[in-house]
Order: sequence, then structure tokens, then C-alpha cells
Amino acid sequence: MAKNRILVVDDEQHFRDWLVQTLKRRNYAVEACEDGQSALALLDEGQQFDVIVTDVRMPKMSGLQLLRTTQERFPGVDVVIMTQYGSVPEAVAALKDGAIDFLEKPFPQETLLLRIQKAFESRKLKLENYQLKRELGTKFQFNNILGQSPRMLEVLEQLEMIVPTKATVLIQGESGTGKELIARALHENSPRRSGPFVKINCAAMPETLMESELFGHEKGAFTGAIKTVEGRFALAHGGTLLLDEVSEMSTAMQAKLLRVLQEREFEKLGGRETIKIDVRIVATTNRDLKKAIAEGDFREDLFHRLNVCPIKVSPLRERREDIPVLASHFVAAYSSEYAKDVQGIEEAAMEQLLCYEWPGNVRELQHKIERAVIMCDDNIVRTKHLYLDGIETAPQSETMFTLDAQTTASLAEIEKAAIFRALRVHDNNRTKTAESLGISIRTLRNKLREYREEGISVD
Repeated sequence: MAKNRILVVDDEQHFRDWLVQTLKRRNYAVEACEDGQSALALLDEGQQFDVIVTDVRMPKMSGLQLLRTTQERFPGVDVVIMTQYGSVPEAVAALKDGAIDFLEKPFPQETLLLRIQKAFESRKLKLENYQLKRELGTKFQFNNILGQSPRMLEVLEQLEMIVPTKATVLIQGESGTGKELIARALHENSPRRSGPFVKINCAAMPETLMESELFGHEKGAFTGAIKTVEGRFALAHGGTLLLDEVSEMSTAMQAKLLRVLQEREFEKLGGRETIKIDVRIVATTNRDLKKAIAEGDFREDLFHRLNVCPIKVSPLRERREDIPVLASHFVAAYSSEYAKDVQGIEEAAMEQLLCYEWPGNVRELQHKIERAVIMCDDNIVRTKHLYLDGIETAPQSETMFTLDAQTTASLAEIEKAAIFRALRVHDNNRTKTAESLGISIRTLRNKLREYREEGISVD
């Protein structure tokens, strides 16, 4: 069995050595360093620890700073804080920031070992509860995010890891891919779900109003400021603030935003009071921010501050496996909304949907299906209802397929037909088949293994 791993952080070498030896005698795997910066360097190198035991007052980076940074960047690590005798405010601040326990120096060996044992028992209980929830099927659900492609499943896995934390998230993807939907799912499944979800569209907000919208203003702060107004940061306190299309913010505002993200405090326009905030930041962009940095349009330091937990949402043309499930969902939703009895999509119409390039991504698909349902004079959506003629579609290649099954064919059946058709076209060349389908060779091999287990010949 793997040993429980502990990282000891204290600038007093004698005391640090005593901690290490005491813990090692109890068969813990222990590493040590003299300050918070060194501790973060070990974590950045990929070293994994279950618990960090850190002093509060240290040069370069305090224990509280280490705690906060660890909570944001390495949320799976528990932290125990050591404080000087009688330093109650520091202990309270540490517990509020997420420490699982604190020790008042000086403390005897028995107290240290008891608290560490308690920390690991608590950690074990949390892991067991998490595993139980998974087994019972009650893990985080993102019911509004639909998709079965490998790329969307990867996004869902990332969400499941991120939602319990308060880490800043940067969601990147083309317009219409569902970035705001993912941001809302982050909030609604997080511990902040009872708090507000506040959004600001940075692309639609005039630069002259942006600072007031974000930070608020006092009465008389500028011409037209006839009353005191709370900004979006204050309104989002205790919840989540979505900075939609953050790349459209001016460089001057980027500098002001960076300060707030670093200090977690701000002042209203015309105000003198410093306001502290507890807000989770989620930012979205449809631009390549690294390219924007190179062109001087986006601050590199702000990018790194936002890019703590990046999520990349692929365009719909790169995850065509999701089209049938999305289209069927929209048919059902709009059939109910418009009180129509539309029950599905015919095979030929689905082929057109699969073939189309979708420059507007999921948003465009949604609107096309809404129109199709409205114009549908039958109980099934047909090609004549899609109105895709005259709009550029992907070339009708030999890898496209026609199903002999009924129109109620499942996504798995459509997927299987596409794979076998592509294999025939490419003379069973697995690499070319995977490329033509837009999937990895590993995914293709896994699918073929599943078909073999079903008793289907794939050679």
C-alpha cells in the first residue's frame, strides 16, 4: 500500500527537521522545504502530496498565501496550518480559506500525530463518500450539456474535477459552441450554487462604462452619476462572475481587472473605501489569446491569472458524433414549446445535418432545428424543412454513410455504420479511417474491440 505523503513547510530548520523525523517514524512519506515558494515549485514539478503542514509566518511567501494558492491550483491537497501560541486571528483566517486544521506552536509530538491522523481519516472519509456517490450514480450531473463525442466527454470530466473548487476558469471556443452554458453548469454544480451568477458581456459594453459596470460608482463620481451604484463584482460576492468575451476588454481595463484578481479587492469610482470580495471568476473568449498576446492586444500576466483551469470547447464540425443527440434534443424541446407532434428526424435529413459544416456551431444547429419544427407539416423533420440549400456544406465524401435501419436508429448504430463504411472506403487502413472520421486512432481501436466483443467481425 502506498504511504500517505506529507509536505512540511517551515523556515526554522531545527523545528522542520523535528517534524520530518517525527512523521517518518510513523511511516509517513515526508518531504520538506523552507518556504511557500519552494513548496509550490515541488507541486508544479508534479510531486503529489496528500497533506501539507505549513507554518504561517515565513519569508518569500506566508503559509496563508500558500494555502490560498494551493486551494486554487491544487484543490486535492489538504492543508494544516501551524500558528504561534495565541495567534487566533491567523488560525481563523486559515480555516476560512480552506485549511482543514491548525496547530498552535509549541505543541507536543502526541498532538501533532493525533492531528495528522485526524487529517488522513477525514481525507479517507471524503474519498469514500465521493466513490459511493459515483457508484450510486449521483455524481455531478450536467444535464443541460449534451454530447457523446470523446471531446465533449473530456470537457465533462474536466468540469467534474473543477466544480468543487473555487479556481478561476478560462473557457475557450468559437462563437456558438456553448461556453456560457458550461459557465452556468460550473456555478450551478459548485458549492457556490446558492450565491449569485452575474454576467457581463465585455464585447457589448462600451469602454467608457466598463469600469463603472465592474466596480460600481459613488453618487457624483462623474457627470450623470446621480446615485450610488453597485458593480458586477460586488453583486457577484459569494457567487460567480462570468466575464464573457474577456478578450474584447481594453488593455487599460485589463490592467485594472488584473489588480482585482490579484488582491481580491477594489474601490468604486469616486469612492475611498476598499471593498473585499469573494468571487469565482469564469472568463470566456472566442479568440486565440496567445496570438492576441503576441499582437499586443492582451496582457500576458492577465492570461496566466485567468488560465488556471482552461477548458477548450471544440467546434461542432470537429465532433459530429454529437449532432444526432443535439438535433433530437432540440426537436423534442421545440415540438413541446410550439405544441406540435414532431417525433424525430428522417434518415436523409440527418445525413444533411451530419454533412453540414456548421459555422455557427451548436447555436446555429439549435436555430435550424427550431425553424424546421415550426415549418414541419408532418410528424417528422425532413430535408425540405432544413433550408440548408445554398449554404456551404462539407463535400459529400465516400466516408458519408446511408443507414438501412429505421429512422429511430440510435446514435450507436449511426456511429457503427459510419465506422464500417469508412473502413471499406480506406481498405481497412485504420489511420486513414480515424482521420476521415475525425477521431483518434485509439478511439477507433476501442470501438473495434467493442464490436468484436459483440461478436461482429471487424477484419
